[in-house]
Parts: sequence; structure tokens; C-alpha cells
Amino acid sequence: MIRSMTGFGRGESQNDGKEFFVEIKTVNHRYSDVFIKMPRHISFLEDKVRDVVSRSISRGKADVYISYEDLGDNAKTVVFDKALSKAYIDALKSLRDSSGLNDDISVSLIARFPDVLRVEKPEEDADKLWEMLSEAVKNALNALVSMREKEGQQLQKSLMEKTEYIEELLKKIALRAPNVVTEYKQKLEARIKELLDQQTVDESRIAVEIALFADRCSIDEEIVRLGSHIGQLREALDMKQPVGRKLDFIMQEMNREVNTIGSKANDLTITRHVVDIKSELEKIREQVQNIE
Repeated sequence: MIRSMTGFGRGESQNDGKEFFVEIKTVNHRYSDVFIKMPRHISFLEDKVRDVVSRSISRGKADVYISYEDLGDNAKTVVFDKALSKAYIDALKSLRDSSGLNDDISVSLIARFPDVLRVEKPEEDADKLWEMLSEAVKNALNALVSMREKEGQQLQKSLMEKTEYIEELLKKIALRAPNVVTEYKQKLEARIKELLDQQTVDESRIAVEIALFADRCSIDEEIVRLGSHIGQLREALDMKQPVGRKLDFIMQEMNREVNTIGSKANDLTITRHVVDIKSELEKIREQVQNIE
């Protein structure tokens, strides 16, 4: 199924007062590029997140934003540094004794000194954290892929319509091609008749000239190859796996054949059809840039 490279998905998971929120946004990119922004204290899970995302997104730039909150009863604890507290108290007593000040040492005073009290978080269970985070990531990816597939369906429909139009134009070129040599022969013979009263014309030279022209403007091979590329384009659009890079290559080959037809076919009607085909190919090329 054709997928667009642009999309957005959001997922979350909750358990025991812990909450994960994940947002994934993807845009066009020639290759696969995953950027992850997450809280520093759970950054040890980044490689696992990248692996999961990379398995679902084969092409495109993905921005992954992860937020985590622990609202449980044991989320944080306050501890005091006993040794540091005693050192402060001893220092204050020494200051009191040496200066003759009143003794106003209190708990609230000591608690205000740096690093006496500190907030600590209990060590997280890595396996449980990953179980929760992976659930949120997968939920976000499911929403993202769904959006990319819906847009891909629209792209596929549009590309098929353009492909059918190109095929119609190619059929017109194929029907017109044999007439090019015939009309050239008629024009050449008409011109010769105008000159017959003035000079003798070598008919063998005329035959050689027509043969050279026919060889020079023959586009039979290009028509066959372009038709083959159209078939490959149809097949690619029906494939289940990502086909963006393959479509890029097919576009290059189709453009090459169309350009050759335009340069070889010495005919105004064919040239007009070639211009129309190139216009459609450019539209397809722009759309292919957004296909995974």
C-alpha cells in the first residue's frame, strides 16, 4: 500500500501514577532520519525507541517527542545529609562561642543551608518503564501510519489517473509515428515535381534520403520502452512494501525516453503530445517525493 511520508500520531500510556505521552511527526526526506527528544533521566531507552520507530518508518524524517511524569506517592522523597548538618551545627557553635552571640541555632536555620536537604527519586524499574513507553510509542505509530496510508491512497489514485492519461498520449504518438515518414516522402516528392522541369532528379537518391530520414526519426524503440516503464509504474503503485525510491528511478527512465522521442520525432503533433506527457511526469515526480 502506498504511504505518504507526511503524518502525525499521538500515543499515551498510564500505570501506577506514571504517564507517558508520545508525539511523532514525519515529513519528506530522501532517507530515514529519526530525531528523538525525551527526558534526560530516561534517555537510556532512546535506542529502543529508535529501533521501534525505524521498523515502522522506512523513509522520511521523523521527530519523536516523549514526555514522562511520575505522580505516584513514592515519586520523590526528601532526605537530609546528616554529616553535612552536623558540620554546619559545629561551625555555628564555634562561631557562637568565639563571638559571644546568643544561641539561636534551629532546625529551620540548618535546613536553609545548601545541600542539607535534597529531593531524591527512587530508582526506576527499566523493564516496567520500557513496557509503558513502548505501548505509548506503538499507539503513536499506529495513528501515524494510519494517517500516512490515508494520504497514500489519495496519492495512489492521483498517480494512476496521471498514468492513464500518459498512456493515452503514448497511444496517440504510436498511431501518429508511421505517418511522419509517409508525409515526409509526400512532401519530398512534391518538391521534386516542382524541380522536374528544371533538372533531372536521381530517384535512388530520393530513396536513400527517405531511408535516412526514417531511420533518424524512428521512435519505435522509445515507444516500447516507455510503455514498459508505464507498466512498471502501475506494478509499483500496487506493491505492499515502500516504493518511493523505485518510483524515483522509474520517473528518471520515463523522462529519458520522452526526451528522446521529442528530439527524434520531426512532427508538430508528436511534439505537442510529448510536451503534455512531460507536464504530467513533472506532476508525478513532485508527488513521488512524498511517497515512502
